[in-house]
Amino acid sequence: MKKFLTALSAVFVLSLVIAAKDAPPPGAEREVQTTAAQATATQPTVTVTETPADATSESGPAPSVTATPRPSTSESEEADGVSALLAGLEVKGKAPRTGYEREEFGQRWSDDVTVEFGHNGCDTRNDILRRDLRELEVRPGTHGCVAQSGLLDEPYTGEVRRFDRGTDEASRIHIDHVVALANAWETGAQFWDAETRRNFANDPRNLLAVDGSANQSKGAGDAATWQPPNKAFRCDYATRQVEVKAAYGLWVTPAEKDALERELGRCPSRAAAP
Repeated sequence: MKKFLTALSAVFVLSLVIAAKDAPPPGAEREVQTTAAQATATQPTVTVTETPADATSESGPAPSVTATPRPSTSESEEADGVSALLAGLEVKGKAPRTGYEREEFGQRWSDDVTVEFGHNGCDTRNDILRRDLRELEVRPGTHGCVAQSGLLDEPYTGEVRRFDRGTDEASRIHIDHVVALANAWETGAQFWDAETRRNFANDPRNLLAVDGSANQSKGAGDAATWQPPNKAFRCDYATRQVEVKAAYGLWVTPAEKDALERELGRCPSRAAAP
C-alpha cells in the first residue's frame, strides 16, 4: 500500500511539471490581448464613398450626364447666316423681260397654293392683312377671313396707317411682293412651272402690307435701284430679299449684290460688333 501511494504521488508531480512547461508565462495572455487590441486600433479604416457627378478625380472631371441646352441664335449669327445665303446666290445680269405678264404667276391672291396659308379658305391678301394689322377687327360672317379694320405699322415709311375696309384709307394699303414679280421673272422665274410661280406670288415670306405710294415708287425695282425710305427697316428688307431669292434659287445682279451686302453690313448686330 505504501508503495502504491508513493507511485501515485510521483505521477501527480510529473503531471504538474508537464502542465507548467506548456502554460504561458505570467502576463503573457494579457500581453497577447493588448497586442491584438493595438493591432485593431491601428488597422486603417477603409470607407467607400460615392463620388459626386461633379467631383474631380486624378484623371480629370467626371463626365456630366446633364443635357446642355441648345444655344439660341443671336442676331449676329443670324446676320452671318443671311450673308452666307447671299454669298451662295448666283451673280449675273438680268434676263430679258420678254414674255412677262402678271397672269404668268396665276390668279391674284390665290388660295390654291402649297405655301403657308394655302388652302385655308381665305385669299392671300386677307391672310397678310390679318397677319400685319394690329387692333384687328374681322368682318363677321366671313369665317374669320376678311380683315375689316386695324392699324398698320407701315415698314417702308415708318408711319402708322389706318385700315378701314371700303374707305380711301384701305385702298392706300397695298400688299407688296418684296422681290417684285417682274424682277423674279428677269432673274430665273421665267424658267419655272406654273405651280412654282403661283406659290412664289402668294408666299407670305415675300409679302408685306405697305403704304401704297411707297409701293408704287418701288415698282419692279431691286435692291440696287430702290430701298425703303425708312432706313431703320432696310436691314430687314435686305434680309427678306436674300432669304426669298435663296429659297427660290433666283440670281442677283452684281449691283444688286453690292447693295444687299452694304445694307446687311449696316444691320444693328453688325454695327455693334467690334
